[in-house]
Amino acid sequence: MGSSGRRDGRLSPAAIAGWAGLAMLLGGALLAALGGLNQSLYGASAFVERYLDAIANDDIVSAEATPGVRLDPADLAGAGLPEETSTAMLRSGVLKSGPEDVRVLADEPTGDEGARTVTVSYRLESSIVESTFEVKPIEPLYGVLNRWEFATSPLTVVQVTAAHNPLFTVGSLTLDTRVNKTGDELLAFTQQAPYLAIAPAVYEFGYESTLLEAIPSELVTTPGTPAEVTVDALPTEEFIERVQAKVDEFLIDQCASQPVLKPAGCPFGVDVDDRVVTEPAWTIVESPPVTLVPGETLFEMPPTPGVARVTFEAQSLFDGSYYLFEQDEGFTLALDARVRPDGSIAIQLK
Repeated sequence: MGSSGRRDGRLSPAAIAGWAGLAMLLGGALLAALGGLNQSLYGASAFVERYLDAIANDDIVSAEATPGVRLDPADLAGAGLPEETSTAMLRSGVLKSGPEDVRVLADEPTGDEGARTVTVSYRLESSIVESTFEVKPIEPLYGVLNRWEFATSPLTVVQVTAAHNPLFTVGSLTLDTRVNKTGDELLAFTQQAPYLAIAPAVYEFGYESTLLEAIPSELVTTPGTPAEVTVDALPTEEFIERVQAKVDEFLIDQCASQPVLKPAGCPFGVDVDDRVVTEPAWTIVESPPVTLVPGETLFEMPPTPGVARVTFEAQSLFDGSYYLFEQDEGFTLALDARVRPDGSIAIQLK
């Protein structure tokens, strides 16, 4: 039998060499494939892009679950923030828009422990923005595929000032800045509260109700950079009309209805030297037009002029003649107004 036979079942040296070469080729191909995956799908740039894509898709759960994003109470305390900083804005349906047209500008090594710095550009609304993220490696997937986390969380803290009304809206969400507050803090006319927010993103803050309205304002969040926004709630036309109705009711029903020269508790009256023969009759010629501006603790109507007219028959003490006394009396009216917790309006005349 020829020398190529294998009666003992063992591979010949040539076959062994062939199989070894094939194994080396397969191993090399596998390593090359893994290297390609670690450079692309499992690379630092792809990690950052996936985070930004999650924000753009309003998938806030995935964005927040990205390694290195979530902040625990210890992280907040270390940054000098209250441990109870609200996470209420970290949900879908709150953002106005997220980053679009993301492009990686640079992906460079940083330090000696495998960290990398990734610089990207993206569009937020009509603006082109650049951001730099530092990421560091964590335990590989299956021991071979790269995994990353943000070295510093890209979340930001938005300090919301709710002026003249504790409530505000952001996206589809209505929030109350009095949460976690007690005592006198609950009564403050202007409230402040910190909220964790996704970044980069665009938020729209505002408020609208029957009595109060704040003009919507946009806020662009930048990764790791604190931001501030003021929601300035002011009286609506409905609020002013209701106060005006109360003012008119007071002047007509409580003041002008009193048949005396000086109606008690009212801003107008008249002095007469002659004898009053008939009961004085008051009418409101011009009711003070209500305007409301924010004060330190409530809305204020500054002293505003009005005109009342008094009519009665009088007798002259000089010659005893009778005559019709009719005179316009100017007066001013000021008041404070606020919205009660039940939605009604409380008015206090000054």
